[in-house]
Amino acid sequence: MARVVLSNIRKSFDNLEVVHGIDLDIAHNEFVVLVGPSGCGKSTTLRMIAGLEEITGGDIYIGERLINDVPPKDRDIAMVFQNYALYPHMSVFENMSFGLRLRKTPKVEIKRRVEEAADILNIRELLDRRPRQLSGGQRQRVAMGRAIVRHPQVFLFDEPLSNLDAKLRVAMRTEIKKIHQRVKTTIVYVTHDQVEAMTLADRIVVMNDGNIEQQGTPHEMYEKPTTRFVAGFIGSPAMNFISCQLVQNGGALAIKFNDRQQLKVPSSRTERYKPHVGKQMTFGIRPEHFTEKRPKDGGSLEDFKATVEVVEPMGMDTMVYISINGEDICARSAPGAVKDVGQEMDFSIDMNKMQLIDPGTDKVL
Repeated sequence: MARVVLSNIRKSFDNLEVVHGIDLDIAHNEFVVLVGPSGCGKSTTLRMIAGLEEITGGDIYIGERLINDVPPKDRDIAMVFQNYALYPHMSVFENMSFGLRLRKTPKVEIKRRVEEAADILNIRELLDRRPRQLSGGQRQRVAMGRAIVRHPQVFLFDEPLSNLDAKLRVAMRTEIKKIHQRVKTTIVYVTHDQVEAMTLADRIVVMNDGNIEQQGTPHEMYEKPTTRFVAGFIGSPAMNFISCQLVQNGGALAIKFNDRQQLKVPSSRTERYKPHVGKQMTFGIRPEHFTEKRPKDGGSLEDFKATVEVVEPMGMDTMVYISINGEDICARSAPGAVKDVGQEMDFSIDMNKMQLIDPGTDKVL
């Protein structure tokens, strides 16, 4: 069983601690994505699993085996890097089989494994070519094939798509997902791209400043962030954050931006928010939940008026930028409903999708 367990893992460079005692339990065959901004510790964590960085404290297990002092070559892992690291003088077949040849694997078995991996990756017709004759996406497939042929317990991916153009990244995301469905192996994948994380992961682990900020399924991370950092990091375009005051409005609560603009809080949240009445808070709403005006139909939509400042056509949708208390806010609207710049526009805000954040702790209430 290729379960990976990190227990109180710490990493320091001289006196600087960059990973602060994280715990992570990755199940057999699970696809886990470590995501976060540059410098958050995600690649360092991956390199500690691989054995390319020594751990300062804690324990790492693969299956039932403690691997703290096990050399990288004996950990039964395969790693795919951002840099393809292919040997330019070798053919695709030779690149993919290199590790097996070093291990004295029989030639018949090498041929079977390479051709099997080539079929999975749709590169069988490329086996006789040299890396210089391949596109960036093809080179990345070869690098993945070199890992697949080893039949490791765990695959480690360190930002493998960063060198590809935007269109090819989308295509390769789909391919990686297909590969995981066919090659049932535990995968730990590092990226700074939250869209990549959302589309690939069984479970997302958001890291921030050497700590695990939150972990859960893509749906959980999107719908139920626990901190402002996660709420702002997951989702594209990013969530809007607006300074506000939580006030009593008759028998209900309301979000007050200023003397002219306020929104009614859904009654289902009254008890949860009541202890914070009168406090300065941060209101969070995603652009897709801040739209052109729609029929209320007895739901949680609240009407809102604002002046259009910037319009960004995106094809199916149009991003409309307005200002609330001097803060730029993005709304996602149907193209035909958008007013011209300088005109007032009617919007609807889905208050069931709002997040209320305590600015003192940055925790979502």
